[in-house]
Amino acid sequence: MQDGIQNVLVDLKKLHADDREHVFDVHIAAFDGKQVALSGRVLSETDRQSLRRALQAQLPGLAVDDSGVQALRQTEPRLKFAATNLTGLYREPSWLAEQLNQMLYGVPLEILEERKNWAYVRCADGYLGWAYLPYMTAEWLPPATHLVTAPVSVMMAEPRIDAEKITRVLGGTFVHLLGLQGEWANIQSNRKGWVPVDDLRNLQSMPVTAVQRRTQMIADAFQMVGVPYLWGGSSALGIDCSGFAQLVHRWSGITLRRDADMQMADGKPVEQPQLQPGDLVFFGDSGDNPEITHVGISLGGWDMIHSSRSRNGVYPDNIQAVK
Repeated sequence: MQDGIQNVLVDLKKLHADDREHVFDVHIAAFDGKQVALSGRVLSETDRQSLRRALQAQLPGLAVDDSGVQALRQTEPRLKFAATNLTGLYREPSWLAEQLNQMLYGVPLEILEERKNWAYVRCADGYLGWAYLPYMTAEWLPPATHLVTAPVSVMMAEPRIDAEKITRVLGGTFVHLLGLQGEWANIQSNRKGWVPVDDLRNLQSMPVTAVQRRTQMIADAFQMVGVPYLWGGSSALGIDCSGFAQLVHRWSGITLRRDADMQMADGKPVEQPQLQPGDLVFFGDSGDNPEITHVGISLGGWDMIHSSRSRNGVYPDNIQAVK
């Protein structure tokens, strides 16, 4: 029977193998022939209940003690928010670990586990990783009214061009408008200060129709030309292919998941002759289950714009020429 229990755990681990969105690390702690005690951790209480049901379905009569299995998500989620203009999400709790993503000011983060100055967090789209706790705040943030659409908006202490520069607010950041003075907007970001009104897009004035969105996406995409390539990057300080696609779509009110394969899984196929500006173009290995390794944004026809290692940044390109 113990082999049967282990087989169930192996099968469930395979179902939850994508550690970008899942946690499943469960082991047999003790087994007396009639009852199994389990230890480890899963992402949610739902996952723990599914584990119990799977064992009881495959091994009727087995008593399951899963009190040693920790569900990381709590009934009342403990939320914090990114408090700096940009902070990273890492595979391990270390600055030397692989960077998986970056979060802009105000992004909500669900705290799952703490380890010294690091927290294992779940982003709003379900993406998991480690973030630096001192760069977060538990303080309530005012609701966003605008979205920063300039690649980088320099914040001034006063509403004039020769005022003291106090921070940089990055494109894609949701901010709260406090007031207007001429061509300047007073906003709440990681600091309070003034940015040009033209650097903001009112959330009440986002493009609505497909045509408006496609037009806006291409105009926004070209603002990022020359931004260098950065693995896990999501801003004008450095960006990777899927981060670029995600940011450009966010500017037009469309939410994409973080990685290229996730973006492809959420979309629907389009044949090349029907490609329209704003469609996503994916690249990967051939075969029945290709591994998606790259994504670009179609400009229509065989043209696209993307962030690539080969060009070291964001540039327009020809789809057929990309290797």
